[in-house]
Amino acid sequence: MLKYVLVPVNRAGWPFIAGSLLLAVVFALIWPPLVWLGLILAAFCTYFFRDPDRFVPIRPGLVVSPADGLVSAIEPAVPPVELGMSEIPRMRVSIFLSVFDVHVNRVPTDGTITALAYHEGAFLNAAMDKASELNERQSVLMTTSDGREIVFVQIAGLIARRIICTLTHGQRVRSGERFGLIRFGSRTDVYLPDGVAPMVVVGQRMVGGETVLADLTSGEEARIGEIR
Repeated sequence: MLKYVLVPVNRAGWPFIAGSLLLAVVFALIWPPLVWLGLILAAFCTYFFRDPDRFVPIRPGLVVSPADGLVSAIEPAVPPVELGMSEIPRMRVSIFLSVFDVHVNRVPTDGTITALAYHEGAFLNAAMDKASELNERQSVLMTTSDGREIVFVQIAGLIARRIICTLTHGQRVRSGERFGLIRFGSRTDVYLPDGVAPMVVVGQRMVGGETVLADLTSGEEARIGEIR
């Protein structure tokens, strides 16, 4: 049971946890009951920066979700202009992450990183349609072994102020590998290759590195879903 209760914490969270504990000590010196504020903040940071292992489906062609959260939109859209791609729309799956979701991002499929681009922007609510275009973001273009291109984008949200991406140009990556993190509420977009339909629906909850978002080898049409 311990491995399910004591979830590892991403190293990006340790400065926040340490700062919260230090704040608790300061509060205790000012007025002992205030120590609980610091401890609650430390507990929240520990929860927010949790980094659980995931069981990644590894069959060739599978595209897994790069983030935990809810699918907020599925629609054709042009990939971020800073990547220098064509303006032909691709099917985009947008995943909204609340402050209660795991914020560690994962690579959606096997391939090679062929372009990275950072874009400064606004900090609108990540659930808004315009967030993909206007918000601060880190865009990544990868090429699969069969030459198809997939784009995934880390997008800052209303209270997010730091996007962490550890990928480098030319890096070979595997499906489900951790590649970064967005601090606090945010959004992650995935642009699928032409002709590939998503296997998820709007409103569906995603588990980063586990939920199959699409199958590059399948000719299945886009799915529909309903609440039951």
